[in-house]
Order: sequence, then structure tokens, then C-alpha cells
Amino acid sequence: MVSDAPNQAGTDRAWQTKPTDRFVLKWIKCNLSARITPWLNRYPGIKPWHVTVSSTSLGCLAGLVFGMGLGFLAGLIAAAAQVLDGVDGQLARLSGRESRAGAFWDSVLDRYADGAMVIGMVVYLVNRPAQVSTGWILVLGALALIGSNLISYSSARATTLTIDTGRPTLASKGTRTSVMIVCAWASIIWPQAPLVALFYLVLHPNLAVIVRLIKAMQTYGPPSSNH
Repeated sequence: MVSDAPNQAGTDRAWQTKPTDRFVLKWIKCNLSARITPWLNRYPGIKPWHVTVSSTSLGCLAGLVFGMGLGFLAGLIAAAAQVLDGVDGQLARLSGRESRAGAFWDSVLDRYADGAMVIGMVVYLVNRPAQVSTGWILVLGALALIGSNLISYSSARATTLTIDTGRPTLASKGTRTSVMIVCAWASIIWPQAPLVALFYLVLHPNLAVIVRLIKAMQTYGPPSSNH
């Protein structure tokens, strides 16, 4: 059965991205996700949250496969999950089924897929001889997880408190996942390539959070004991 929702795919492209999307995520959504969404929109039985759960499941599977030592395959699965991750929001906008609950589900479940990929990458690196010791890999993995989660948390908290943190960060999920995917693919010729992604995840997200903290203090004054 074809959906009766207005089909905007031919003219209006606003459904493809959100204002907060930066260039990596925007490219993925416009060039890859947008090829799938209009087709799914023809079937009203497929709800946006179905796509959200499917994307998260693939993302978690990618992390599991990564941890099993299959870096290239993990990258392929993670790439499919990343493309699908852009479809749920597009489908909601295109079919007129946007909701706060759907946005909440998407944000929360993204953290599971994000975390699974980081953990899988850490397990992959621990099981391979490297110049970096196991202890340091675990420390870096913890910092990568913390920084990745704080990017999303600080954005949500700033919105709640109406704090301006500046332009959307380049250290978004789309960029972080893309770096991990590329390094996972590169592992087929250089097994230590995921270590590059791990260092990136430690540096960029945490630096972005620190910049946000400094900007908030400069704009709104030093933090007090009020919570």
C-alpha cells in the first residue's frame, strides 16, 4: 500500500537533514540515506522507530564483530548502520510523523550503538600485539567513551538550560563513526589502524567538550554551587 503522506522527495529537500547536521553527516544523509527513505515512505507499515531499532541493532552488531577481530566486516556493518541512522529522521519528516518520543528514542539508542563500536574496537586492539600496552588501550578506550557521550550530553544539557555552545561540533556521531569505519576498513592492510581512531576519539570529542565548558564560563560567568 502506498502512503498517502505528501511525497516531498521530488521538490522539497528539507526532510533530508537537520540544521545541526555538519558536513560529514549531511553528506551521508543527502547522498546515501535519502536514496532509501522515499522508497520506505511508500509503505506506511514501516514506522520511523522500526528504522531506529534496526540501525541500533546493526551498530551493536558491528561492535560485536569488531571485538571478534573482524575489522573490515565490522566497518561494513557499521557503515550500513550509519546510513540507516539517517533514514529514521528523514522518514519521520517526510511522512509527517515527527515526535518528541521518536527524537528521544533516536538520541538514546544512538549511545548504545556508539558505545558498542568503541568497546568492540578496544577489544580488537587489546587482542593484537601493539606498541601501546593493554592498560593504556583501556584508559584510552574509557576516555573515548566518556568524550563521545559528553558530546551528546552537553548538547542536550545546553539546550535544556538555554546555553549557547556555539556552532554544532564536528565531533558529532557521524564524524566519530565515519573515522572508526575508515580505520576498521584499513585494518585489512594495517591491523593497528583502529588505534588511530581511538586516539581521535580521545582527543577531538574531549577537546570539544572542554571548549564548550570554557565558552559557557566566558559567556555566563564562572560556575557556582547552584544546581
